Amino acid sequence: MLFGVFAVHSPDLCPLNNKNSKKIFLGIQGKIKATQKKFNIQKVIGFYMSVLEHEWIIILDAKSAHDIEQMCIDVGISTTSTIKIVPLNDLQKVMTALK
Repeated sequence: MLFGVFAVHSPDLCPLNNKNSKKIFLGIQGKIKATQKKFNIQKVIGFYMSVLEHEWIIILDAKSAHDIEQMCIDVGISTTSTIKIVPLNDLQKVMTALK
């Protein structure tokens, strides 16, 4: 199942402006990779940033939003950001269901 993880932080906690946030951010990708199996994440589809919006968007193929929640805590994303986890559907699946 696909999930979008939307992590928003304030400008004062931005890794560009905050040394502690920068340290956390620099380790996040490796920590996600290292804990994928533990949190039943099949694949990281993409990891995107909107620098001026202070938002990260991570697309995951995972089994459970609860596992993603725990992963966000364990790898440090929730230390500096407010997180929203949203189930996503492929457009073709929605189009097929509509027909």
